[in-house]
Amino acid sequence: MRKPFPLHLVVFLAPALLIYTALMIYPILASLWLSLNTVASDGRQVFAGVSNYARLFHSEVYAGPFWNALRNNAVFFVIHMLVQNPVGLALAVLLASRVRGSNIYRTILFTPTILSVVIVGFAWKLILNPAWGVQHSLLAPLGLERLDLPWLGLEGTALPALSLISVWQNVGIPMILFLAALIRIPEELYEAAALDGAGAWTTFRRIQLPLIVPTVGIVGVLTFVGNFNAFDLIYATQGALAGPNFASDLLGTLFYRTYFGYQLQAGNPYMGAAVAGAMLLVILIGVLAYLLLWQRRVQEVQF
Repeated sequence: MRKPFPLHLVVFLAPALLIYTALMIYPILASLWLSLNTVASDGRQVFAGVSNYARLFHSEVYAGPFWNALRNNAVFFVIHMLVQNPVGLALAVLLASRVRGSNIYRTILFTPTILSVVIVGFAWKLILNPAWGVQHSLLAPLGLERLDLPWLGLEGTALPALSLISVWQNVGIPMILFLAALIRIPEELYEAAALDGAGAWTTFRRIQLPLIVPTVGIVGVLTFVGNFNAFDLIYATQGALAGPNFASDLLGTLFYRTYFGYQLQAGNPYMGAAVAGAMLLVILIGVLAYLLLWQRRVQEVQF
């Protein structure tokens, strides 16, 4: 007997699908279509193919800022992967060991995540300000006056400093995800490891880490997507010019300046949409690399 069409699934999924299409799918498609157009001499919008992308990648006006922003974005992402996620994993392992007051520590560590980015950026600008900030008062008693530098005002230190500020604010997200994966591990495995005389490091390396490998991959993808969409912290601390001398410029701030314009620079919606399209392409490549490589690695570990 032929099964009836599951009409109830359509009824329940339709509202969410419509909202998602209106707020996500349609804007993405509209932005991609805009990136394939330009404005003619008479003001009409005309189809231009991939000429906007060619200008973005090769022209003197757009290519330099684009590749600079892409490099900065890569550095921003690498710092998060090498600092934020390992620290989040270490904190999750400590909290999973049921230390006294773990719920309080969990709340304290996650609190910066829910703070406004504007507040975080303004607070850290005050802390790191060499004129009236508190960093001198904190470093002087420790004999570290040589570290009393304008970290956000130097080309070589602005981007790493902003990356670490972002790590401080968002480390609670991977911590919570890793903790959720760790508490799902059966208690019997820990008991068996204790009977075999396994220490904390051996338990982590032989039991905990292999069982949370899928979560490690998911956290990596979320970090990649979030970092290549980053904008708010840079804008809140350095402004749309992402100074000094564009040293902290990311694809998000480049998109803002290109699309909307800034100060004496006129906005170009078509080239701004091309920047957004390039951001989407980079993110798609990263996600596909995860699906093709990381998932294969997970299957090898599991089998």
